Amino acid sequence: MVVVSTSSYKIPREWINNVRGGSFSCQGNHIQASSKLVAFNTEQAGGGMVGLTSVKPGSDGQWTVTQISCHSDLVTDMGFSPFDESLLATCSGDETVKLWRLSDPELEQPSEPELTLRPGLGRLELLLFHPTSSGLLAVGTTKSPLIWDTSRQDSPLAVLEQHSDQLQSLSWKQDGSLLASSCKVRTLHTSAKSLQNNKDSRIMWAKEDFLLTTGFDMMRTREVKLWDSRKLSSSLSSVSLGTSRWIYDVMFSSAQGDTVVDCFEVSASEPFLSQVSHCLTDISTRGVAMVPKLALDVMSCEVMRVLQLTDSCIVPISYQVPRKNSGFEFHADLYPDTVGTTPAMSAEEWWKGGNKQVEKVSLHPDKQPKPKATPASQTPAKKELTSRGRHGCSTSSSPLSTPSSTAAPSRSPSSTSGLSSGFLPSPSPSQSAKAIHNLLGTTSKFRHIQGAVMHRDTHITNVRCINLTTPGECDGFCVNSKHVAVPLSISGGQIAVFERSQPGRQPDTALPTIQNSVNVADLCWDPFNKHRLAVAGDDAKIRMWQVPEGGLKETLTEPELILQGHTEKIYSIKFHPLASGVLVSSSYDLTVRLWSLESEEEVKLLTGHEDQVFCMAWSPDGKLLATVCKDGKVRIYDPRKSTTPVQEGPGPEGHRGARVVWVCEGKYLLVSGFDSRSQRGLYLYSADSLSSGVIASAEIDVSPSTLIPFYDPDTSVVILTGKGDTRVHIYEIVPETPYFMECSSFNTPEPHKGLAFLPKTECNVRDVEVAVGLMLTKTTVEPVVFKVPRVKKEFFQDDVYPDTTVWWEPALTASAWLSGSNGQHKKISLKPNDMTPVSEAPKEAPVRKYMPSSYYLEEKTDEQKKEEVRSSLKLCL
Repeated sequence: MVVVSTSSYKIPREWINNVRGGSFSCQGNHIQASSKLVAFNTEQAGGGMVGLTSVKPGSDGQWTVTQISCHSDLVTDMGFSPFDESLLATCSGDETVKLWRLSDPELEQPSEPELTLRPGLGRLELLLFHPTSSGLLAVGTTKSPLIWDTSRQDSPLAVLEQHSDQLQSLSWKQDGSLLASSCKVRTLHTSAKSLQNNKDSRIMWAKEDFLLTTGFDMMRTREVKLWDSRKLSSSLSSVSLGTSRWIYDVMFSSAQGDTVVDCFEVSASEPFLSQVSHCLTDISTRGVAMVPKLALDVMSCEVMRVLQLTDSCIVPISYQVPRKNSGFEFHADLYPDTVGTTPAMSAEEWWKGGNKQVEKVSLHPDKQPKPKATPASQTPAKKELTSRGRHGCSTSSSPLSTPSSTAAPSRSPSSTSGLSSGFLPSPSPSQSAKAIHNLLGTTSKFRHIQGAVMHRDTHITNVRCINLTTPGECDGFCVNSKHVAVPLSISGGQIAVFERSQPGRQPDTALPTIQNSVNVADLCWDPFNKHRLAVAGDDAKIRMWQVPEGGLKETLTEPELILQGHTEKIYSIKFHPLASGVLVSSSYDLTVRLWSLESEEEVKLLTGHEDQVFCMAWSPDGKLLATVCKDGKVRIYDPRKSTTPVQEGPGPEGHRGARVVWVCEGKYLLVSGFDSRSQRGLYLYSADSLSSGVIASAEIDVSPSTLIPFYDPDTSVVILTGKGDTRVHIYEIVPETPYFMECSSFNTPEPHKGLAFLPKTECNVRDVEVAVGLMLTKTTVEPVVFKVPRVKKEFFQDDVYPDTTVWWEPALTASAWLSGSNGQHKKISLKPNDMTPVSEAPKEAPVRKYMPSSYYLEEKTDEQKKEEVRSSLKLCL
């Protein structure tokens, strides 16, 4: 028996913090590790997100923790490929299996998977990579295991016999010939064997032909048992581990909610099963994972490392064997050769009866193979597998092969015609530029945009009772240059109004509010009257409130005006962008109505919608109104000429929600919505030809909340985020290929409940700010700025700041617009008087950093050398 000691549990500086581990009811693993990365369940997005960090800290000694939005439902299991340390498979309650090619946690992660499997058999609980074959997965539904070859185009390799009860665990034998479940043990090529075991169990292959199981006996005592798979009539050995309502994981015993991690040694002779370590932890366990052998610190005699997932951190538990020369000598008796990372065969070879084994490698530091870099051009393209019939799928080649297996043959320079020396001619500058453009593609000058939360002194804090359940059509709150209006979860539809000029901690006592009398469905500030707030309620009425100069000093109970005409609850309201006193609203009665605040009455009623209206948007010139609807249609109205749509086209396939905004000077419509797989995406339409459908689209991620867009017409940059998200997506929209140019995203430490933006005049042009917004959290309102990195900040960046529209001043009255008149906003320059445009900056002559080579190679005369010596002696004296 090997004696081990735990060494790193009591060292908090080695813990991985900033983790939000969730506690979910599923059969799979909550944390998994490759030799490079660690993935784990998080409580964000209902468990549909996966946290990611690294096995080793960065150069600064710190761990970076990030999140990936993987599924629209709970991630029930995950696992890394044994042949690719960056390939993660996840399965979910949304009935899909996805494969992700991950990057280092410090880098941006993929927004979409490389591969999606859709078995069509309901909720998926388990998945497991094959230990010897590439492209082979075992997937567990509620009661049936499936074997998938990801390179096949028709159906799974096998749909195994349905179990009588819930499938709880899967385990491949080390040679890949047998698959075990917590209910049965079966071979895939011969007959099946069954093992009668207690309910609520986990199973795992141990060395050779031995099986480990954990479960409960008749007295509900937890126990670990060892079985010989060739003789399943009785167990070889068992160990009782006390009572609990949780069962143990079988690699090393630790249960959800426990504060104990037990380590056992398995041998082929008596006593078979021996406990060698009993580690008491300080924090309850949410999951455990073992780090692969290739990542161990062998020079410190580390024989095993376990990662314990808790609610707030990941705790590495290192198991080391005390040795005299630990740290200076490799102890070969502790480290026999272990399996390598090159697959022995393909899935097809294994299915035809192949039994090749993965080549073993030494753990000696001097003998380990160096990692191979994967060229970007060799990254497998995304493949999508959709269900065909009951178990069918359609796909192309598997993305599970190792990176090196797809390497393209190198081209010898001497093979180039007309070259005898083996050197290639230098390309011309235009050829070089073209080659770089072809390599990198079109890039945005805003690609390095940086988002940052401003100093805490500018925050509005201690905001109590924020309504976090506003309808999906509502932005959650609204702002202008003076006020912030936040709906509260207090009876009577109360709304708090904060002054932007008075940040800081709000008092614990009750604040004066607007009492809307009914729940708030949507709200927005009048763009031409900074003190007028429009509020739509559940009672189908729109109330206009006038906030006094300087903010609320007392509770408002009487609105300035009530607009009534809808027969059912209102979805959303929008002010006209040019005409003062014109408002549009949509309702559950499937109508869109225009209101004149001058005449205090309804002036237009638009029809044609067959289901819920998700969003409305005025064109920049104020002539047209666009809507996106749950009936799968995008519509454009000319309200002054017709009550029915003048154009209509197909909208997003998903029905969870959508938003629409006019972009590129009103020539295009940008719609954010969901596809048929509930994946969030962006869809671009030509405003002149909606019936032609989408001209470009971009898949974003999987999340339940609708992306809310903010479009800046000056830069053509769109900023998108959803309620409850932690990531803000940024794209530049261009009216030609590639249409969407992705820029750097901005991540927030906590999920935000909304993001609203201020006029362009709020931007500090000296710091190259292109957008300023306010972010709503559970208890605060925090300013957020988006900057473009520039070197010459002393100059006005006129390429970033064209003349901006004065949209806070009306161009015409409501009556003038309704009578057919059109207006246009004036524009102003944002350039301060004391700044020079960067386009007019003087061109600096290049500065030579080093003397020419002739200076160093010039031969000095004897007299010059003597003079240098005399000068040196004088300095010394």
